[in-house]
Formats: sequence, structure tokens, C-alpha cells
Amino acid sequence: MLKLSQIQKQHLIIFTRYPEPGQTKTRLIPALGSIGAANLQQQMTEYTLLQVHELQKAINFSVEVRFAGGSLQLMQDWLGWELLYASQGDGDLGSRMARSLVDAFQKSAESVIIIGTDCPGLTSQILAAAFQQLQTVELVLGPALDGGYYLIGVRRFIPELFTNIDWGTSQVLPQTVAIAEKLGVSPIYLPALADVDRPEDLSLWEAVVQR
Repeated sequence: MLKLSQIQKQHLIIFTRYPEPGQTKTRLIPALGSIGAANLQQQMTEYTLLQVHELQKAINFSVEVRFAGGSLQLMQDWLGWELLYASQGDGDLGSRMARSLVDAFQKSAESVIIIGTDCPGLTSQILAAAFQQLQTVELVLGPALDGGYYLIGVRRFIPELFTNIDWGTSQVLPQTVAIAEKLGVSPIYLPALADVDRPEDLSLWEAVVQR
């Protein structure tokens, strides 16, 4: 397992949840059942990691999984021992993301990207573009069609971007952008993509599976 000291200059953090039935993808339980929703969580996380590993063939960066639920042992048994793992810890999404960024920059990262596992349109090419953009800009955002974002990349910790945000609402992206502009930080945008959060989104995942 990678130690924290092995974080590289380019660092990717994946936020996910251990796929325990009833504890994950709860908005999809009415359509899939608790086991089906957990299976989807597992599949989408593994698909995201496939995209990440594909990019690692081309460029050098370290990968960290910030997890909720489960345990370190369960995560390693599921996703392997070659990744760096840490619990997301307490607090809202903003405080958990902020904590992960502080840790990474303290360990010598120079550019850090955070992604989730809910976006089947997030490919290795889009991740490559995000790392490329971070060589020249301070903030990269991947807009989600529901008003949030599926990716945020920064070259320094900007704490204001993670406070006073209405997480889980359609205001996340506009509030983040407004704060950034107030700070004089101009974001670069990646393609807008859809998350799989609700039953009506499941066709997006099915399209990926059938490719």
C-alpha cells in the first residue's frame, strides 16, 4: 500500500463508499433494491478506477481512495493494495474534500484532482485534460448537469471553495464559481456530464455497460 509520503506531484483523489446494501445509492433503492443499488455502487467505482488506470499508462500520478463505510481491510480486499486509502472522516462533503486536499498538499502534491464515482461519462481523456489544464490554471471544474460538479482540480488549497455551499443541490456549481470569481480565480471548465443518482439516470449507466 502506498504511504502518504508517496503522493506524487500530480495526485488524484477518488471519493467513494463501500458498497454495503442499504447504505449506498439510497435514491436508487426504489428501482434496484438495496442489493442492486450496492452492486451499482461497486460497478461504478470499479469502472471509474478502470479509467484512472488507463490514464496511468500515459502519465504519472498517484491515486488515493477516500472512502465512507466499510473499513481499510474491506477496501483493500475490494480494490487492491496498490492504492492509497483514507477514511473520508466526519463533516459535510465540503469539509471532507477540504481535509483531503490539505493532506495532499502537505505531502508535496502540486496539483490535486477530486472525483466521485457517479459519472459514467468521466473518461481517461477527460481526466488527462484536467491534469493538463492544471499546469497553467488554478481551478478546473467538471460541471454536472444537475448543477453540481463531478470533478474539481486545484493547484493550491482554496478553503473558501468548500464552505457555505449547499451540497447536494443544484446550487453547488454556481455557488462555487461565484466564490472563485470573488477571489479572483477563473475556472476552466471540462465537458458537462450527467451523474447517475436517480432511477431516471440509470439509462446512462446501461449505455456504458453495453458499449
